[in-house]
Amino acid sequence: MTSVLLEATQVAKRFNGVSALRDGRLTLAAGRVHALCGGNGTGKSTFLNILMGLLRRDEGVIRLNGREVDFASPAEAIAHRLAIITQELSPVPGMTVAENLYLGREPTVAGVIVDRRALRRRAQALLDRLGFAIDAGVPMQRLSLAQTQLVEIAKAFSHDCRVMIMDEPTSAIGERETETLFTAIRQVTAQGTGIIYVSHRLSELFDIADDYTVFRDGAYVESGRMADIDRAHLVRTIVGRELAAVDRDRRPADGAVCLSARGLTRAGEFEDIGLDVRRGEILGIYGLMGSGRSEFLNCIYGLTRPDAGTLTLNGEPLPQGDPARTIRAGVSLVTEDRKDSGLVLSGSVQENIALSAYRRLARAGVIRRAPVRRLAQAMVERLAIKAASLRMPVSAMSGGNQQKVVLARCLSTGPVLLLCDEPTRGVDEGAKQAIYQLLDTFARNGGAVIVVSSEAPELLLVSDRIAVFRGGRVAAVCPAGGVTQETLLHLAS
Repeated sequence: MTSVLLEATQVAKRFNGVSALRDGRLTLAAGRVHALCGGNGTGKSTFLNILMGLLRRDEGVIRLNGREVDFASPAEAIAHRLAIITQELSPVPGMTVAENLYLGREPTVAGVIVDRRALRRRAQALLDRLGFAIDAGVPMQRLSLAQTQLVEIAKAFSHDCRVMIMDEPTSAIGERETETLFTAIRQVTAQGTGIIYVSHRLSELFDIADDYTVFRDGAYVESGRMADIDRAHLVRTIVGRELAAVDRDRRPADGAVCLSARGLTRAGEFEDIGLDVRRGEILGIYGLMGSGRSEFLNCIYGLTRPDAGTLTLNGEPLPQGDPARTIRAGVSLVTEDRKDSGLVLSGSVQENIALSAYRRLARAGVIRRAPVRRLAQAMVERLAIKAASLRMPVSAMSGGNQQKVVLARCLSTGPVLLLCDEPTRGVDEGAKQAIYQLLDTFARNGGAVIVVSSEAPELLLVSDRIAVFRGGRVAAVCPAGGVTQETLLHLAS
């Protein structure tokens, strides 16, 4: 019999009388990976925060190694050998990787002075053991989003824990880094550590998890062994209904060229990129971390300037190095990290949706409230955004609805070309399908779309063609219907 490490029953939490979690239940066994599944807003994060002492429960029982616990702080949870990787990254940018990994736990000389050599050696040894190709002496602010995610993962592994909670640990990393992480997970579970694993990438769950539990509407729905179910069953249980599939075959495939890149080069990022995207087409871009895929999108949008090559939109030269002019030309970008660069978190739904369209909604330099409100309301209805009101702060919304607000802001400018960098990062299966349908409708109405994604199944589902980036170059361009996930990974490696 496998011993039970952690058991939670009937855990509940209310905020100002509103129930965020009604009936949280989970049983974690030693040496097992337990997938906690559910859509955004179903109480998963609240449940995990209670386990880690970030929140205090109102009801229910939590037992650790058979003894009831009620942690008042994360420090208390860590002292009981629990660790967590949170979905929201929280690095200290001005500090090095090593300082971030062991913040508050630095090796010292005489108990007073930080031993920086020992600190760096310890941190580098941890990163090397995990297989993460990161220099421990580099400042965090110089790392990419994916590298920052790897540092957060390493920080959790640096604790000698018996229970590890992983909340979307692969949301910002590619398939190669994910395999490295899975190798590390298998190593620690072989030593008896139990892992609670949360991910909206369902294919990952069938790859790494042994058991599963589903929450819906703030309550426990079902649990069992992953080996006993298939993807369709899990999706139905999470969403509570059947989801409509994207009918890629019915999209027009012979539209005029919308975007054309020829010989596009930016030193150290990508080289000699030649691609066309047609109206009515969704072009997927696949590549491993460092392949230049996101940098290519940023250059099209004008966040950076190319060193060589040309970009045209509908046959006309596209402005370079000037996002404002690029937007006016008809291009919008859904950025990789919605909270860092896609949203003004303190702003309202209305303010965020209208942000990029203020110029055309103004008269004599004065923004008119009525057109702004009409635009925001129309976008909320068009994208089925769930918001109490247009004045609701986006920080209070679920991840899926936040992502829809980002898409609404991009669509509010009336683009002909939509650039999407990881458009479904950190959102649940229902929200993913809604975003896929939105991109499909945009293309079906004559728009052109470029989607960068770390998830090969996602690109195979939504794309007409897939360009594979490797080492800053286009390694291949394949029809999505004639290629497999394994082929894409082989071409990208």
